Amino acid sequence: MADDSFLTITGTAEGLYKEKGSKFISYAYPVETEEEIREYVEQLHKQYYDARHHCYAWVLGKDQERFRANDDGEPGHSAGDPILNKIKSFNLTNVLVVVVRYFGGTKLGVPGLVNAYKTATEEALLQADIVERIVKDRITLYFDYLSMNLVMKFIKDYELEMVDQVFDNQCKVVLAVRLTDSPMVIGKLESYEFEAVKFEVEENEGD
Repeated sequence: MADDSFLTITGTAEGLYKEKGSKFISYAYPVETEEEIREYVEQLHKQYYDARHHCYAWVLGKDQERFRANDDGEPGHSAGDPILNKIKSFNLTNVLVVVVRYFGGTKLGVPGLVNAYKTATEEALLQADIVERIVKDRITLYFDYLSMNLVMKFIKDYELEMVDQVFDNQCKVVLAVRLTDSPMVIGKLESYEFEAVKFEVEENEGD
């Protein structure tokens, strides 16, 4: 996989695992922010208000640099960590998995819980549509109308993706540029040839 790409899922997926009367219902969601994560967790708390536990883990960022696991009352590291480790074993990011447990009356012990939460997570992720996302910079160009031909030729020559445009006396074009191509594009824009073109760069994860 390229340095400027990552794997994630495209929609909600569900799984189910049963062990000694306990039922583990799992949900996997694509997420971008911690606010989204809180909303999904709260939604499942309301939907399964009578469940004993709502354990979860999430991973965010191209390099899986942000993550968290929550045992929600289960013995320490017996629920959240197995969920998190399974997400990482699929090499996924920008993903939340919540496993809802209905207690069946028989204690499973820590090894049994680890296996149950790991398996329930895997059941959901196996149902998910996994895709590769490309990390792109958003480069916004500002220029006057006289520089139009120069800018459009540049975009055509380098086959750049234009995601927004405003053409007037003062023009604006927004480009989505692969992270690996960004230094070349920025270097060109900083050259003497483009001194009439101003630009700003904003990283945009996962187009």
